[in-house]
Amino acid sequence: MTRATVSEKGQVTIPKTLRDRLALRPGTVLEFEAIEGRLVAIKADVGHDPVLAVTGVVSGAVHTDEYIEETRGPAE
Repeated sequence: MTRATVSEKGQVTIPKTLRDRLALRPGTVLEFEAIEGRLVAIKADVGHDPVLAVTGVVSGAVHTDEYIEETRGPAE
């Protein structure tokens, strides 16, 4: 078991080994519950990531250099 100390502001640092194992990244939202005298943190389901939702939806994508040449003309 890993330990952490509660600061004067009520903050706790989650040990890196646990952050890595649970894929906790900056911005991850956690929900807290007290269950049978234990503090339990659960990753909140805050919906889908709008960027990930559209990743890969464009078919027939053009390479950036081709697009620039198409819109601006050949490089001189």
